[in-house]
Amino acid sequence: MKPKDPQDLMAELTGDLRAETAAFEALLQPLRDEDWELTTPAEGWAIRDQVSHLAWFDDAAVRAVTDPEAHAATLDGSLSGSAAGFVDDIALESRGMPPADLHAWFRTARARSLEVFATLGARERVPWFGPPMSAASFVTARLMETWAHGQDVADALGVVRRPAERLRHVAAIGFRARPYSFAVRGLPVPAEPVRAELTTPGGALWTAGPAEADSVVRGPMLDFCLVVTQRIHLSDTALELTGEPVRAWMEIAQAFAGGPGKGRAPRSG
Repeated sequence: MKPKDPQDLMAELTGDLRAETAAFEALLQPLRDEDWELTTPAEGWAIRDQVSHLAWFDDAAVRAVTDPEAHAATLDGSLSGSAAGFVDDIALESRGMPPADLHAWFRTARARSLEVFATLGARERVPWFGPPMSAASFVTARLMETWAHGQDVADALGVVRRPAERLRHVAAIGFRARPYSFAVRGLPVPAEPVRAELTTPGGALWTAGPAEADSVVRGPMLDFCLVVTQRIHLSDTALELTGEPVRAWMEIAQAFAGGPGKGRAPRSG
């Protein structure tokens, strides 16, 4: 397949991030004030914490692009404690904010970040909380975060979301994050190649990794994305794993930055 033109890729990514934002907004729009306090599957976090997390990091994303020095200062402050403690502190700081103000913060921060992302070239390097990323990967990460935290909100509300084809971006960043999943735990990355053969929400086949790889994960793209964002336990999916290298990865898969995630307990208990 011919590689996508870099600017076409950026237009696609920002467009899909807008669509994912609209899907997230559809969850928030009907909420009553008391609903913002509903517990989500993330330990200690209510719906309000999921929203403040996205809003804070959208502001940070704008700062990283427009004022790298200020971002560096923020990064220095975040490294003074644990990664988990840092994100929990962000949630704590905004818990006194009325839901209407919190919602307005998210809308403003997300709109501003989308404006800034539209000015970037796909290959531009953007500093972040870890190694700098290409702008394309940076926007993909924001989409992945929006989808994953949206899943937490949907779970809190008992809502089943209909997956969209843009989920392929989450699958792509999840696959590319395989080495990180091991590195963040101080584990060596298995030398054997792995492959993903996933069915998209529209029924198409999506693949990543060498065709000759013996170790393969197969199944619904939705299940794969839920696993790599640690929103479901591997045993509660329809994924089929062939080979120990891919199993070793999927048991610790982590598409998001920060320390090792706790993941989710099996539904069976």
